[in-house]
Amino acid sequence: MADEEKKQPERNNFNLFKGLLFWIIAGIILLTLARFSGLEGKKEEIFYSRFINEVKQGNISGPVTIKEDVISGTLKDGKKFSTYKPDDPELFNILRDYNVDFKVEPSSNIWINILVSTLPILLVFLLIWFLVFRQMSSESSRVMAFTKSRPIMPDKKNRVTFDDVAGCKEAKEELREVIEFLKDPKKFQRLGGKIPKGILLIGPPGTGKTLLAKAVAGEAGTPFLSMSGSDFVEMFVGVGASRVRDLFRQAMRLSPCIVFIDELDAVGRQRFAGLGGGHDEREQTLNQLLVQMDGFPTESGVIVMAATNRPDVLDPALTRPGRFDRTIVIDFPDIQAREEILKVHMRNKPIDKSVDVKVLARATAGLSGANLENLVNEAALLAARKNRNRIEMSDFEEAKDKVLMGVERRSLVISDKEKKIIAYHEAGHTLVQKQLPEVYPVHKVTIIPRGQALGITHILPEEDRFIESNLYYKNSICALMAGRTAEKIVYGKIFTGGENDLKIATEIARRMVCEWGMSENLGPVSYHHNEAVFLGRDIVRQREYSEDTSREIDNEIRRILEEAENRAMEILKSQRDKLEKLAEALLQKETLNSDEIDEILGLKKEERVTNGPEEDRRGN
Repeated sequence: MADEEKKQPERNNFNLFKGLLFWIIAGIILLTLARFSGLEGKKEEIFYSRFINEVKQGNISGPVTIKEDVISGTLKDGKKFSTYKPDDPELFNILRDYNVDFKVEPSSNIWINILVSTLPILLVFLLIWFLVFRQMSSESSRVMAFTKSRPIMPDKKNRVTFDDVAGCKEAKEELREVIEFLKDPKKFQRLGGKIPKGILLIGPPGTGKTLLAKAVAGEAGTPFLSMSGSDFVEMFVGVGASRVRDLFRQAMRLSPCIVFIDELDAVGRQRFAGLGGGHDEREQTLNQLLVQMDGFPTESGVIVMAATNRPDVLDPALTRPGRFDRTIVIDFPDIQAREEILKVHMRNKPIDKSVDVKVLARATAGLSGANLENLVNEAALLAARKNRNRIEMSDFEEAKDKVLMGVERRSLVISDKEKKIIAYHEAGHTLVQKQLPEVYPVHKVTIIPRGQALGITHILPEEDRFIESNLYYKNSICALMAGRTAEKIVYGKIFTGGENDLKIATEIARRMVCEWGMSENLGPVSYHHNEAVFLGRDIVRQREYSEDTSREIDNEIRRILEEAENRAMEILKSQRDKLEKLAEALLQKETLNSDEIDEILGLKKEERVTNGPEEDRRGN
């Protein structure tokens, strides 16, 4: 910023000089043109003999000027004239005889004439050369700047510290020794310890990886150079490698400092090992990054930090010891961390006393830090829309539904017939969900279109859990299939509303069979091979099981889905009256919460199911 402020007066002075130079040259050119084109006054060229006749006839008005070989003057009719002066010894006698006043001007210096004649041309060429040279210089500088890295350095006034990062206790403890090293490197060097060259932050999107890296720099009080992985790669060969070199050159100049590369997977994917090998620009950039991380010593004070949500695609050469030595996992926050995150984002906002942060933290399981920040912001916007001075609990509840389920689309016109189909669909989900053990409790059900769904059965856990049983997944599939099953019972046919339900159920069944070994027929064998093909992974990988086994997998997935659908059919048929009550209530109120659902179904408080590890969404 300081360099930019210094350059600004220089830029202004140059623009002023360029403007003055332009007007000076323009004035000289105009005067020269006027001199040679006769703009000072149009003169008629006459023969010398006529001039003598005009003198003898007394038609000359005013004095006559004789300069070198040119005679000029004015006739009595006001016309100006000029004529060539020959070598006539009688000229002056004739003028005196006829009482014509005349004056003789001395001849100008020939060099002055040449200078006046050629100066404008020289100035024009000088201006053209100056502008062209500067343009070429600027183009050259732009070309050179194209290969330079452009790291982002955060504002020192808005420094981020660990106080701004809630949760992530274990990650903070791991990073504190990095901060201590940056502050006092001799503390570790005395014992022969080496601080990790690189620290890799992995975790789902929105969990605070970038914020945590900024907080490390803020706590240490060191410069922070930040670039995205995609900033290195360009269509021009060698640009990415040049930017990597320039980035580390800047880091060494600013040491001790932190270099942060966000979205490392954009430049650090596994090098291509498939057809034809690979020497693309991304690969050259990665090679240069590997060389640079090997090239600087640990005592230099440069710490490289990177973040990615795809650690599985990174090149092994990048994650080996000596490069990214330490890997820190930043996962979704637990209930305590969610409470702390909500308090951080509520810190500078007028919060009403009715807001219970613990309740909000319990009801937002599975949300990332970015989601929680968005929730608080949405609540503030809703309160402002209602002209309130403080944010109330009702605003947070509405914002939570908006974040979890999507925006209400009340303007969408749905016929009564379609609304009734949606009501039975969601009622089927809700009823089966309430009858099965080890599934998420129903938080809310609505037939108001939200997001891309025409209706939503929203389920939420009441505690954080990280492992689940095969019974949980079987019952979850059963609840997912209940919507289309309800349609089949009531209307005798299936509608398109259950597309998303079927997709989620099929994916769960496939993972049960192929990844988790939860199939009774295929046994405890992993058949997982469904990896995304990308540049940097061998695209000719062979499948590790036979066609017969593949056919058995498909049959087993189909069996699980059909079995779940039959279970849902039995439950709904045996409780058809409750299905009708729920559908009727949805048609009347459009939205039902958990207590209203329990009242309609006649469930007591102690009979309610309260299991579930995380928030889940399910559309119509």
